[in-house]
Amino acid sequence: MAGNPRNGRPYRRLCEQQRALALPCWWCGRDIDYTLTGAEGQRSPWAFTLDHATPLSRGGDLLDPANARSAHRRCNSQRGNRTTARPQERASRRW
Repeated sequence: MAGNPRNGRPYRRLCEQQRALALPCWWCGRDIDYTLTGAEGQRSPWAFTLDHATPLSRGGDLLDPANARSAHRRCNSQRGNRTTARPQERASRRW
């Protein structure tokens, strides 16, 4: 049985490369707190996570640097596997 590919060296290297760019969250556009690491980073919604422009469930490549994006943990979770409609592009309701 194969292990989790996110625990492998190539994936960790891609995360390190993306983190080194210190880019804002590609989803919401706000700055990411890159100082949050380890257990603290796993709990914080504002910590860095590696997101994929084309979700893995829709055929995106886990290790393709062109598919890698910097995101807040919160934004990555909220986005799910959607490929469109960033938060600032969504139409708001008028009540």
